[in-house]
Amino acid sequence: MGSTSAAPGGRGPLPAEVTSFVGRAAELDALAALVGRARLVTVTGPGGVGKSRLALRAAARLAGGFPDGAHLAEVGPVRDPLLLGHAVLEALRLTDHTARPPLDVLVEQLADREALLVLDGCEHLVDACAELVDALLRAAPGLRVLATSRQSLRAAGEHLLPLAPLAVEPAAGRGEAEAVLLFADRAAAVLPGFRLEGRVRDGVALLCRRLDGIPLAVELAAGRLRALSVEQVAARLEDRFRLLTGGDRTAPARHQTLRTAIGWSHELCTMQERSLWARLAVFAGGFDLDAAEYVCAGNGLDADDVLELVDSLVDKSVLERLDGEGPARFRMLDTLREYGAGWLRTGDDEPRLRRRHRDWYLGVAAWGEVEWFGPRQPETAERTRLAHPNLRAALEFSLAEPGEEQQALVLAGTLWYFWVGTGHLGEGRHWLDRALALAPEPTDARAKALWVTGYLATLQGDLDRARPVLEECRRQALETGDDRALAYAVHRQGCAALIGDEPARAAELFEEALWHYDALGELNSNVLMAMFELALAHLFQGDEANGRAWMERVRETCEEHGEQWAYGYCLYAMAFARRQAGDLGRARALARESMRLNHLFRDLLGIVLAMDLLALLATEGPRADLFEARVLQGAAHRLWRAVGTPFFGSRSFNGPHLECERRARAGLTEEEHAAAFRLGSRLALDAAVRRALEGGPSPRERETPPRSGDRGGVPLAGQRE
Repeated sequence: MGSTSAAPGGRGPLPAEVTSFVGRAAELDALAALVGRARLVTVTGPGGVGKSRLALRAAARLAGGFPDGAHLAEVGPVRDPLLLGHAVLEALRLTDHTARPPLDVLVEQLADREALLVLDGCEHLVDACAELVDALLRAAPGLRVLATSRQSLRAAGEHLLPLAPLAVEPAAGRGEAEAVLLFADRAAAVLPGFRLEGRVRDGVALLCRRLDGIPLAVELAAGRLRALSVEQVAARLEDRFRLLTGGDRTAPARHQTLRTAIGWSHELCTMQERSLWARLAVFAGGFDLDAAEYVCAGNGLDADDVLELVDSLVDKSVLERLDGEGPARFRMLDTLREYGAGWLRTGDDEPRLRRRHRDWYLGVAAWGEVEWFGPRQPETAERTRLAHPNLRAALEFSLAEPGEEQQALVLAGTLWYFWVGTGHLGEGRHWLDRALALAPEPTDARAKALWVTGYLATLQGDLDRARPVLEECRRQALETGDDRALAYAVHRQGCAALIGDEPARAAELFEEALWHYDALGELNSNVLMAMFELALAHLFQGDEANGRAWMERVRETCEEHGEQWAYGYCLYAMAFARRQAGDLGRARALARESMRLNHLFRDLLGIVLAMDLLALLATEGPRADLFEARVLQGAAHRLWRAVGTPFFGSRSFNGPHLECERRARAGLTEEEHAAAFRLGSRLALDAAVRRALEGGPSPRERETPPRSGDRGGVPLAGQRE
């Protein structure tokens, strides 16, 4: 992003680089290849992302292949489209003193030349640039044009290379992230002796993530090390537009500050585009067109116009279209979103938009709760996962805005299926606890939030929290005549009794809850879970007949309705029962299928229950493998730490684990026992599931158990595979 100077003579006055070019190897190769086969290539992307730098580096690489050289025409400073031709003539060092239009002169002069023309910063003169490029390419077969713009030129034959910000996470096996390397390079220039070490490295990584990897922002932040430490820069990022000023005075004016760089894009937008930009700032993360139309329409912006405006903002690199299946999704880089939010705050429309945003995502949650029971469960889980950042924003608004506390209770309670079914127990409790504290009056919304809170706390093994909130829910339901809340409170009290090692009491409560559910005509995943839990209560008492009868009811209902999540838990109970009956092969198959289904939903609790059961099964039968059993226990131990109290603190659930550990300790040496556990505890989730489903350790692991600190031939926990 540094200043440039013209290179005298030679094949073309490309500017010389005065700062090092960091990263972008893949993008550079892709751009060079694209220019090699297309006559018009436009590099698009938001302000400050590094379009100009990449284009100039590519042009320098390719210049030797053009007999008449590579030339840069800086379009940015040209405000009048009528002066565009003159600017290009000047860049090509062509002179003409006639009164002919500049375009006529260019066509004549370039007709027989073989050159590469770089048009930098076309967005504000996009129509004029498109007309000029079209005329030149038609008249000069040997000419190629490489343009940079925040939106496409939409000229005939144009090929696009959208440029994303620098990576903020390191690629596998490649050291530091590119954004971190850029920061370090620029920091070393202003702070001799700068090193990426210890807390400094962590602080730089955080900075780069907060700045979205936008090179301009990263460079401006690094420049602040003249007066501030990395920690101080990070602390001041809340007002990033005030902080990141004072760039290189020789750089183009639009690169002097981050605000100026983004404001340049803002000035190029129509009034309606600016309005939508500001309104879209209420979204966190990605969103789809339906959401944008609902949330942003009104007060001068018609819903029917949103599609075209979104398309325009994508074209101008304000919005990015996200890859993936299903409906098109979009996102705005955080830095651009904050700029839009600043404009939104200057008017009086922000509360209305944030309320509409909350209402939309309340609808997403409510529809997800309905579809959680049925064949679309996986799609529902994925849709809710994609909406997660916006659901958080909706919850935060409801908790912060006076008078919206009941809506916070409704939203947090409705999302029970997401908190429980996809492994977000802790976050669910966070939102529920906050909402319950703000809204103590006994409403239907509070009753639901209470039983959901008790459910989450129970699954975490926190009975000290679960029991009082469930009792409050039951008491309120009786006082208000809320039969549905009563059914759910009694059901979850049964769960608390089950993990509290009271299987007989649990069975009574489950039967009572199922009676209430039947009276209400309630049939959903919660009802199926009550049946599964009742089956477990019978199994824990040694009553296999009743246990198997309830499991069969769950299986039949799941198959009838296409329910998969509750079925995954039912399979665990079936595997537990088959092991008790001595049918080890069937037990293994059922436990693995339980794990596969729970892994589909990223339900850590279901996964870890199946994994611990598979560990015990690995110690039994003619093909017993004690080493592998201990590996799976290590993997399960890591997962329990992410769920809550191991085995909920329950003796009943902990029994298979203790039996497995006893057998492994008796059959392995102390070194093997410890090494296998270490190996399993370092497995990332996907690797642990794959290992449990597909097979045991390699011969090398058997022959040489890993020492402390070894990776054991598998990814460390948390590493990308």
